[in-house]
Amino acid sequence: MERSEASGAVEKDAGGRRALVLLSGGLDSTTLLHIARSEGFTPVALVFRYGQRHAIEVERATRIALGLGLDARVVDIDLRSVGGSALTSQRIEVPKDRAEGEIGSHGIPPTYVPARNTIFLAYALAWAEVLGISDIYIGVNALDYSGYPDCRPEYIEAFERLGNLASRAATEGGARLSIRAPLISKSKAEIIRWGASLGVDYARTWSCYDPHPGGDAGPVACGRCDSCILRRKGFREAGIQDPTRYAGGAPEE
Repeated sequence: MERSEASGAVEKDAGGRRALVLLSGGLDSTTLLHIARSEGFTPVALVFRYGQRHAIEVERATRIALGLGLDARVVDIDLRSVGGSALTSQRIEVPKDRAEGEIGSHGIPPTYVPARNTIFLAYALAWAEVLGISDIYIGVNALDYSGYPDCRPEYIEAFERLGNLASRAATEGGARLSIRAPLISKSKAEIIRWGASLGVDYARTWSCYDPHPGGDAGPVACGRCDSCILRRKGFREAGIQDPTRYAGGAPEE
C-alpha cells in the first residue's frame, strides 16, 4: 500500500483546528470540503486510489485540494483484489439508463464496493489519531443515493462508537472522535445549492462511474450511470446549470 502527499508534509496538529476530510473529487465530497472550511476547520484531504474504473476522480480530488491550498494525501488500497463491484471489475457492468425512481429502491446495485466506507474510515481513524485530529468528515448521503448500506445514519453512528472504543486517543487521551456527515439527509439539489453558496466550482468535480475517453479534451461523463443521473437531477432541481461535459452533448442548460 503506497502513500503519497499531494502537497507538503502533514505533521501532528499543534493546536490548530483541523479536520480530516474524505475527498473523492465528486460533487458531494467537494461540497463537504467547503463546508468543513465554513465551519471553522482547516481541512486535510484524504484521497483513495482503490482501483476504481473512474480513476479520473483521484486527479480531480488532488487538483481541488491543491487549488484551495490544502494538504492532501493520496492512498493506494487496491480493492480490485477483493472484487465484487462494477467499480473495481471490468467484468461487471455499470447499470445504465435506470429511471430516477428506480435508483435506491430496488436493492443494492452492482456499483456497491464491499466494505469501502469501512476501509476508508478505518484508515482515516488511524491517520487522524496520528495527526491529533478528532473530526472526520465523510460525504455519505442517505436520501439521494444509490442504496448503499454504508451510507446510512446508523452506520455512521456505529462507526463513531467503534472509533471511540478502539483508539488510544479516546481511551487514554480523553479525545472524542466525531464522524461528521452533514450531507446525510440532504437531497442532491440541497447539496448543490449549499455548495454554490460556498463558492464550489462544480465544473472541477467528477461524478461519472463509467467515463468515455472524450478525445483531446479529456474524459467526459457517460450521462447514463446512476451517479450521472442523480447529478443531472440535482442540478435540474436546484435550478443551477450543470457544467458537466456529457458524452454526445454540451453542458446541460
